[in-house]
Amino acid sequence: MISLEDWALIRHLHRSEGLSQRAIARQLGIARDTVAGALASDGPPKYQRASTPSAIDEVEPRIRALLTAYPGMPATVLAERVGWTGSISWFRERVRAIRPEYQPADPVDRLEHPPGRAIQCDLWFPAPKIPVGFGQEAMLPVLVMVAAFSRFIAAVMLPSRQTMDLVAGMWQLLSTNFAAVPHELWWDNEAGIGRRGRLTDPVTAMMGTLGSRLLQLKPYDPESKGIVERANRYLETSFLPGRSFGSPHDFNDQLGQWLPIANSRRVRVLDGRPIDFLDPDRVKMLALPPVPPVTETRTSVRLGRDYYVRVGGNDYSVDPGAIGQLVDVTTTLNQVTVARSERLLAVHDRCWAARQILTDPAHVQAAAALRRQFQTGPLPVPGDQLVRDLADYDRAFGVDFTTAAVTSDGEVA
Repeated sequence: MISLEDWALIRHLHRSEGLSQRAIARQLGIARDTVAGALASDGPPKYQRASTPSAIDEVEPRIRALLTAYPGMPATVLAERVGWTGSISWFRERVRAIRPEYQPADPVDRLEHPPGRAIQCDLWFPAPKIPVGFGQEAMLPVLVMVAAFSRFIAAVMLPSRQTMDLVAGMWQLLSTNFAAVPHELWWDNEAGIGRRGRLTDPVTAMMGTLGSRLLQLKPYDPESKGIVERANRYLETSFLPGRSFGSPHDFNDQLGQWLPIANSRRVRVLDGRPIDFLDPDRVKMLALPPVPPVTETRTSVRLGRDYYVRVGGNDYSVDPGAIGQLVDVTTTLNQVTVARSERLLAVHDRCWAARQILTDPAHVQAAAALRRQFQTGPLPVPGDQLVRDLADYDRAFGVDFTTAAVTSDGEVA
């Protein structure tokens, strides 16, 4: 068998130089039959090893039978079912080549995003744990929102993935970063947003206030919100490396300083920068509502003798003067307040750690004063005591101190 170079040279000499087969064979020192075969072939020569039966050929019919019934069965399970004892990597290669014949095709359409239509939302969990105080560290969620048309990124770290924190985070980013509301917000099946096609009540109330629509995508359809998924990966590879964070607020400060740089980078699909496409995107969005949606958690509890209320697993002190009364507890992303009848009883910074007791020294002093007052009893009020004349007792016992005589008959009045 001749080489590819000889094959090409033979055809060149014959077609371009006009040499005969005899002359070509004499010039190259090869047989005339070899020259004739090279000229008669339609393609370049290639080496093909004769196929020989392999051990996996014997079990392939059983592999195909299992894949017919269970197209997604893992290769390791298939190897166990068919009794394969050879190389597992070789077995995986054969299964990888066979499996597409039995799995249904799942094509993905190209999505077009007109200006103002959608913002894709997702939670990103940065790998490094963030110090949250009291010697604790936590892996906290970061709410990431990306405008589908302009690719403009907005993000903020939240204390939890509970519903009201998600609602507050969405409103914060929409009102401050986008200054507008898209016609649709796209989410996956995040429990704090909704499950089984039903949104949570706070999310439904928020969307009603915004006049927008929240769309929860179907499971196993990551391509639908691939824009925000790529943004998460971009944050992971471009924002995190080389950084350290002293607190969640430090994380948000550094993220807020970096995002303008990220939104000024050139995006290939736009052939431009997201910051330049934001205004055309915003023009087609809805205006912010005149009344902001409810973003804080409000609960009513009866204040116990220990004058603390529990929020998110932490205890916050309250003015003990309200013990036994119903108080209103309001929780935002950054603050916990307690009030009764519009009278403020406590204000605390929200603690992002867990199982902590947050105490205001003024509440402890007030409790000590109330405790002393309770133990000593109420103070006497002037003019409110019953005072009896001592002469009444003398007459009751029949004693006359002027004469030292006893006039009583032995009975006590």
